[in-house]
Amino acid sequence: MRLVAINTLKTTEELLASITKTQPQWKRLLSAADHRVDRALAILRPQAIADHRALLASHRWPPALSSLTSANQVLNPLLSMQADVRLKYSGNFLALCNLQELQRQRKARQLEGHDREVALRQPLWVIEELANPLSLASQRHFSKWIDKPEFIFTLVYKITSDYVDSIDEMLQPLIDEAKVVGYSCREEWISAMVTSLSTYLAKEIFPSYISQLEEESVTGIQSSARISWLHLIDLMIAFDKRIKSLVERSGILLSFDDNGMLQRISSLSVFCDRPDWLDLWAEIELGDALDKLKPDIEDESNWIKKVEGVVLSSATDDLKSPQISSAFLRHLSAVIERCRSLPSVTLRSKFLRLAGVPIIRKFFDSILVRCQEAEGLTALTDDDAVIKVAVSINAAHYFESVLREWSEDVFFLEMDLDLDDKAELPSNEDRNGEVLSESSGRAILDDEIKKLEDFRTEWVERISLVILRGFDARSRDYVKNKRQWQNVEEEWTVSKTLIDALDYLQSKMSVVEEALNSRDFVGVWRSLAAGIDRLIFNGILISSVKFHNDGVERFSSDMGVLFGVFGAWCLRPEGFFPKSSEGLKLLKLNENRVEECIAGGKRWLKENGIRHLTVTDAENVVKNRVFTS
Repeated sequence: MRLVAINTLKTTEELLASITKTQPQWKRLLSAADHRVDRALAILRPQAIADHRALLASHRWPPALSSLTSANQVLNPLLSMQADVRLKYSGNFLALCNLQELQRQRKARQLEGHDREVALRQPLWVIEELANPLSLASQRHFSKWIDKPEFIFTLVYKITSDYVDSIDEMLQPLIDEAKVVGYSCREEWISAMVTSLSTYLAKEIFPSYISQLEEESVTGIQSSARISWLHLIDLMIAFDKRIKSLVERSGILLSFDDNGMLQRISSLSVFCDRPDWLDLWAEIELGDALDKLKPDIEDESNWIKKVEGVVLSSATDDLKSPQISSAFLRHLSAVIERCRSLPSVTLRSKFLRLAGVPIIRKFFDSILVRCQEAEGLTALTDDDAVIKVAVSINAAHYFESVLREWSEDVFFLEMDLDLDDKAELPSNEDRNGEVLSESSGRAILDDEIKKLEDFRTEWVERISLVILRGFDARSRDYVKNKRQWQNVEEEWTVSKTLIDALDYLQSKMSVVEEALNSRDFVGVWRSLAAGIDRLIFNGILISSVKFHNDGVERFSSDMGVLFGVFGAWCLRPEGFFPKSSEGLKLLKLNENRVEECIAGGKRWLKENGIRHLTVTDAENVVKNRVFTS
C-alpha cells in the first residue's frame, strides 16, 4: 500500500515538474498542489520509519554490544533473516529509499536557481536507522570514559568495521534498485557512525575539556588540561586515518577537493561548526611547540653544530646550516602533519596561519636577535661577531629552502587555489595579539619566505659593508698619495701602502668563506668587489691625479694583485671591477688613441668595449694621463 502511495506521489511530482517548466505563471496552483503533497508526505514518512524500526527490532537490531568483544568477525543479525522476512524488509527498505528520493526531487525543483547542494545532500535514512540505535547504546558506555577517550574511539571503530562489509554487501544492491543517485552504502554507514561520534564529542567531551582549560586560566595553576586536549586530538587524527582506510578499502580514493565527503567521515569535523575551538587548538598547539623549542634556542651547541646528512633537492651545495633550523623545522612539520587531517581546506589554512606561521616568525626573531646582538657589541669588526651573523644567515637560507620545497607540495597548492576563490578572509591574531595578515601572494608561505630572503640580503650586505669600511680605512694613504703615480720609488710588485689593506681583505674573506654557505658568500664578495671598484674609481681614477708611464704600470700591477684576491672565487675577477678595469684600459692607450677617445665620444667607447663608463667619466680618466718621452 505504501509503495502504491509513493508511486502515485512520484507521478504527481513528475506532472508538477512538467507544469513548472511549461506554465511557470501558474504559481498559486502549483503551490496548492505542493501543499497537498507535503501533507501526504508528512503522514507517510513517520509511518514508514516506524514500520522500519519495528521490523529491525523484531530481528534483534541493534545487536548487543557484548558480542563485539569477540576477536572473530561479528555476525550481522540482518543476514540471518528468513526468505519471507528478507522480502518484507527489502520492500520496506525500498519504500523508505523511494520516499527519500521523492523528497530530494521535490527540493531540487523548489530550490531551482538557488544553492542546492547543501540542502539536497542528506544522510540516507535507512542507514541512519541502523546506525542510530547502535550509537545510543554505545553512548551509555561513553559517559564512563570521559577521562579515557581512547576507549570511545576503539568502540566506535570496532562497531563500524565489524558491520561495514556485511551491510555493504546486503544493502547496496537495494540502494541501486531504488535508484537513489549518488549514495554508497559503505560511505553512508561509516559517515553515520562517525557523525554520531562527532556529535558526542561536541556535546560532552570538548565542553568538559574547555571547562578544565578555563579553570586553569582562572586559577593560574598549571594542570594537565592542555595535555589532555592534545591527547584527544592525537586520538581523533589516528581514528580518522583508520576510518579513511576503511572507506578506501572499497577502491574509493579521497582527494583534497572532496571536502564534503571528508567532513562526513572525519571526527575533526567538530571544528567546522566551532571555529573558536579551532582557535583554541591552534593556541595550545603553538604554545606546546614554542615551549619545546625554548631549550633548543637557549642551547648554544645547536647554533654551532651543523645539520648533517640532509640534502635538499633544490640545493646541491652545503648550506652549513646549524641544528637550530632543523629543530624549528621539525616542530613546524609536526604542526603541518596534524593540519593535514582537518577535513576542510579553509580550516587547514586558518590553522596554519594561527599555529604554523608564528613558529616561522619565532625562528626569524631568534636569528635576527642574534645578528643584532653581534652587531651591537663590535659593529661586526670582530671575527666572532661575523661568524655569528654568518651562522644565522646559513640557518635562514636552509629554512627558506625547505619552505620553498614544501610550498610546491600538492597540499599547499590545493590550499592556495582555495584562497584564490575567497574574496575576503578574516584576519587572525597570534597568541600575543599580533594580527597575522593574509599572504600577499598565492602561496600561504610566500610572505615568510620573502622575509627570510630579505633578511639574508640585508645581512650579507652588512658584512660586505663592514669589510669595505675596513679596507677603505687601511687603503686611505694609498688613495690619497697622488704623487706615487708620477715616480716609482721602489721595485715592489705592489704598492706598500696597499699591502695592509689587501692582507686585511684576504683575512676577513677567509673567515667569511669558512663560516658562510657558498651561495650567500657569492653575494658577499660580489658586493664587496662593487664597493672597492667604486672606491678606487672615484678616489683615484677620476680625481686630480696625473698618471705617468711608470704610474700606469704601477697601478696596473696593483690592480692585478687586487683582482687576484677575487680570482679564487671566479675566472675573470676584473669583470666584477668594471669601472676600474675599463679606466685602466683607457690609461694604457697611447697618445693618438687618447685623442681618438676624446673625439669619438659615446660611439668610440662602445666600439672599444667601454660599456660601464660615461663619456664624462672617460674624459676625466684620459685627461689625467701624462705622456713623457
